[in-house]
Amino acid sequence: MTTRPKWRNGTGTLVTPEAPEVSLEIVTTYRKRARGLLGRDGVDGAFLITPCASVHTFRMRFTIDVAYLDRDLTVVAVHTMKPGRLSLPRLRARSVLEAEAGAMARWGVRPGTRLTVRV
Repeated sequence: MTTRPKWRNGTGTLVTPEAPEVSLEIVTTYRKRARGLLGRDGVDGAFLITPCASVHTFRMRFTIDVAYLDRDLTVVAVHTMKPGRLSLPRLRARSVLEAEAGAMARWGVRPGTRLTVRV
């Protein structure tokens, strides 16, 4: 088990198996986590919400891919969510990675994949 850094709001880079570098927005505070991607027409790169074990897409304008990550940033599950949906909590999930629909498949993100975040 690796120790992850103390996350803070900001930006970083996500390294995935099939995409060497993806721009990443990291959100950790209650206010930013609650707002998430609401009010946006899309997302460039990825959006990491931590701590987080489930998400919703109420009032969202676009379909997203959601990857649930454990404490070591290993993918527990990946789902595509249309607007107006609520996900079930994932017991092992400590963070959630969101991106536009289809991005996770392009990046090679699937259950069991270990991701790296550079801040």
